[in-house]
Amino acid sequence: MVVAVDAMGGDNAPGVEVEGAVAAARRWGVAIILVGDSARIEQELAKHQAQGLSISIRHASEVVGMHDSASDAVRKKKNSSIRVAFELVKQGEAHAVVSAGNSGATMAAGMFVLKRIPGIDRPAIATIMPSIEGHTLVLDVGGNVDCKPQHLAQFALMGQVYARHVLGKADPRVGLLSNGEELTKGNEQTREAHGLLKEAPFRYIGYVEGRDIFKGSVDVVVCDGFVGNVVLKVAEGLAEGIGAMLRREIGGRFLAKIGYLLARPAFEAFKKRVDYAEIGGAPLFGIEGTGMICHGGSSPRAIMNAIGQARQSVAKRVNDELVAQLRTTAVAFRTKGAGSAGSGAEVADQGVSEQRSS
Repeated sequence: MVVAVDAMGGDNAPGVEVEGAVAAARRWGVAIILVGDSARIEQELAKHQAQGLSISIRHASEVVGMHDSASDAVRKKKNSSIRVAFELVKQGEAHAVVSAGNSGATMAAGMFVLKRIPGIDRPAIATIMPSIEGHTLVLDVGGNVDCKPQHLAQFALMGQVYARHVLGKADPRVGLLSNGEELTKGNEQTREAHGLLKEAPFRYIGYVEGRDIFKGSVDVVVCDGFVGNVVLKVAEGLAEGIGAMLRREIGGRFLAKIGYLLARPAFEAFKKRVDYAEIGGAPLFGIEGTGMICHGGSSPRAIMNAIGQARQSVAKRVNDELVAQLRTTAVAFRTKGAGSAGSGAEVADQGVSEQRSS
């Protein structure tokens, strides 16, 4: 299996990407193609003991910045590291792409180069959040800020396939994020999506609230990218805030320091559970290939784990299972005129939130 890594996308590229790729190649034996400025990548690679590992370099002369528009990134920077990485998948030289770069451009490049899976109108970005029972998959978290009800239904279909095949949920519970569990709640978009999902060929449990994401009462939570990105950033901020408040309280009291020493293993275990680096990347669903979008400030461990996630998605044949389900899914899941949904860059400019995803 071969994973193409956009070595120039992150805040600290290419050092972090190279270190994470080396760790992944060593841990799982996966082959890596590092895409970007070959001179800089070679310089970073020389810092690690990579002899005997299947790591190669593919030169790309351009870099997509965090503030570049999705359409410009795809159409004008044809030799950018992110586009070249997806071209490697298209040409059969790689099986998946991992990038910590501009999430809007990554999504647009995936759509433009690999195209959408037939029957899917809008690809979605997902994230895996910790819960009392393990993990909850939330999508979309920034790919599409404006969605039709059919798009939400398609997100649900993609999410439950990933939850079954990668997260190991035998019969994943799928919920639609709303402002209450009662059927009278929600807006026109969620009410129409609810009507579609009631006929879904998987376990749809109805409306869920934001707190349910962490309670473990649902496995897949569906929402549009505007709401999902707010949920994601609130969760990130809450985790950071709790950590800062705990450190302040513990550091200011002698007895608290003693208590911390006794409870340190529990604190370390909790920190690991809420650390995005343990997951690594946000899966990009709906393209004819596998893509992982990482936080711009990802650590080498995050890059390593994103490569591991990509490896699992390919090995479990997630896209093949999704295509098989689409063949038997109700026509209502598909938007009328789906074939005119536009090119990857056009769709991205219309609906992509170019925020960094974690």
